[in-house]
Amino acid sequence: MTGLLQKIDSPADLRRLPRAELPALAAELREFVLQTVSQTGGHLGSNLGTVELTIALHYVFDTPRDRLVWDVGHQTYPHKVLTGRRDRMHTLRQLGGIGGFPKRDESEYDTFGTAHSSTSISAALGMAMAAQLKGEPRKAVAIIGDGAMSAGMAFEAMNNAGVPHEGVVPDMLVVLNDNDMSISPPVGALNKYLARLMSGNFYAAAREGAKAVLKNAPPLFELARRFEEHAKGMVVPGTIFEEFGFNYVGPIDGHDLDALIPTLENLRAKKGAQFLHVVTKKGYGYKLAEADPVKYHAASGKFNPAEGFPKAVAPAKPTFTQVFGQWLCDMAAADDKLVAITPAMREGSGMVEFHKRFPKRYHDVGIAEQHAVTFAAGLACEGLKPVVAIYSTFLQRGYDQLIHDVALQKLPVVFALDRGGLVGADGPTHAGAYDIAYVRCVPHCSMLTPSDENECRMALTTAYQADHAVAVRYPRGSGVGAAIDPALKAWPWGKGVLRRQGSRIAVLAFGTLLHPALAAAEKLGATVADMRFVKPLDEELVLQLARSHEALVTVEEGCLMGGAGSAVLECLAAHGLAVPVLTLGLPDRFVEHGDPARLLALCGLDAAGIEASIVQRFGARPSLAAVNA
Repeated sequence: MTGLLQKIDSPADLRRLPRAELPALAAELREFVLQTVSQTGGHLGSNLGTVELTIALHYVFDTPRDRLVWDVGHQTYPHKVLTGRRDRMHTLRQLGGIGGFPKRDESEYDTFGTAHSSTSISAALGMAMAAQLKGEPRKAVAIIGDGAMSAGMAFEAMNNAGVPHEGVVPDMLVVLNDNDMSISPPVGALNKYLARLMSGNFYAAAREGAKAVLKNAPPLFELARRFEEHAKGMVVPGTIFEEFGFNYVGPIDGHDLDALIPTLENLRAKKGAQFLHVVTKKGYGYKLAEADPVKYHAASGKFNPAEGFPKAVAPAKPTFTQVFGQWLCDMAAADDKLVAITPAMREGSGMVEFHKRFPKRYHDVGIAEQHAVTFAAGLACEGLKPVVAIYSTFLQRGYDQLIHDVALQKLPVVFALDRGGLVGADGPTHAGAYDIAYVRCVPHCSMLTPSDENECRMALTTAYQADHAVAVRYPRGSGVGAAIDPALKAWPWGKGVLRRQGSRIAVLAFGTLLHPALAAAEKLGATVADMRFVKPLDEELVLQLARSHEALVTVEEGCLMGGAGSAVLECLAAHGLAVPVLTLGLPDRFVEHGDPARLLALCGLDAAGIEASIVQRFGARPSLAAVNA
């Protein structure tokens, strides 16, 4: 890092720089982001691609008075660096450090917390409307990617934003950052439409011809370039965005500060709804990331920028995601009715091999979780067997569809819920903390919680054989390395299993916390049951353990309110059994980002924490008389 970036402690410092120095600043900022992510891990390609855009936005707009709303937030590391957090970037995504996404409680420049996609236009519209109602002359800017633009919520917001409210259209700008990527290559008609906008032969020929004629006349060339920015509608047909009521400008080069800054200055001076289409390259300035934007979307850990990401080494034990991917291929080979669906998470959900082997039965619907769920319902209506591979946190976005379109009609859809529980560095926006509670309260929906890799394979087979909606939740990363039976075996429906016979206290474990529960039980002489099912709960096993033990302990990596522990308490109450019960799970707060094992320990859900909670509540010796007194 040379002198320029060190001078920038706020956007006000940036705005004091001469424009001629901004390209050098962009080079420094890009290198700083690359070096930072190489030490901390995190999103890389998207951040490298938005360096110039970030500089231009903060240079033109009076932030934080003018509001910048970043969609998803994968691309906000340059924004964090320029807004006073440069010296804390080494703590990125670490416990106690700065977050990987915008957070309102982290900086006044983070005007809206994000991490789930397609919320920016709605939020910016709300801010623009609030400015009008309060009589505050400020701008609101939404920066959204072409992948996020495919979600219905973005179009719902545009449909609202471009129409006058009481005769006034709010002053807002939507910047479409079009890099022809989301996490995977984008899909769908919108992507093809944007490609046509960028490849208009007449416009491209006219632009290049004008450059050739005017290249030796700088003043005229500048005039022509400005004319291009303002009057391109003369050579490019009206766009869908104009039909929504926006003034459309673009596409322009998102890495050309000499184009970005004057264009943004012109749009800032305009009233009403404005739309700027900028074209960027994911991973720009780092050749390895430019060549493979999917691989370089994010770094899982440290790497040498000169060498790139380390060569992938087969893990000593498969991840749960890989177990799902293999099961999906095996089940598809056994049953040609299986159809797999992902909302733009092919790699993250372990579906690359399935896509190669069964392309006609693979559907990436883009960032459109609501559509994914109802699309699956439609397939199920016609006798197919849809499997929706979706992160736990993202199924929250399709919850009405889960209830209304799948469960109400008792349709057999399998939901493979990856990232159940805490996820580590991505933090509370991505944690799968609520799926047990929000699935088990819905009629005609079951919830299975496998405890290891082989159990996960069996749980998926069990779910696939059911005649109604079933969710199988499993965590990010690897388990205990259980040997995997290649056969497609199912569990006995609704039955848990005893894993350890003890006395006095029975621990009912749901999911992978079975293993720390077993470790704690060894020291306490307790019984341990692997419950397998949250719904239908194995009530026979619960009652048997309640009648043969002095107390029960439930353990789950999910929220306690409405969770598996609540199901056990409801069962005992329904049968009139007054047995002391300790419920252990995630606390009633959003758990911050950090190392997953450390976070579980802080929540008291490692072996030592489970043991300590049991001893604190019931004591270490056999008698519970003092507890019940």
